[in-house]
Amino acid sequence: MSFADKACPVVFRDSSLQQILAFEHPTAGRQLVKGRIEPGENARAAALRELAEEAGIADMAIATDLGTWDSGHHGHIWSLQLCTFKTQLPETWTHYCSDDGGHEFRFFWHDVNREPDDGWRPQYRRALRAICERTRALRWRG
Repeated sequence: MSFADKACPVVFRDSSLQQILAFEHPTAGRQLVKGRIEPGENARAAALRELAEEAGIADMAIATDLGTWDSGHHGHIWSLQLCTFKTQLPETWTHYCSDDGGHEFRFFWHDVNREPDDGWRPQYRRALRAICERTRALRWRG
């Protein structure tokens, strides 16, 4: 597999790994946080930077590297980085991202037990499936 060119910080609401952080882009539908890995930057640092830039979430850490994933979209390879939990995150919020042409993103928690609807672009639906597969063994069953 090729080297990753995109970093995707995977943020779950809590240790049950049932609700994953997602957002509504005003022109491009529902998505996961993801962005370019800059020259000289490693995937872990890129994931945390993208989380701060796109979602306004700082003070996070990487819990584990979930590996690379071929998105099947424009040849992009994503590095999936599972982040630690931050209990103070609200149910929903908005964050202005100047990097993406200056858009305000609406963040929410997507239940991974629900199939993503048509508001999700295909590469993000595939990413959700890959993340669920890679985190299945970590999910709390209680």
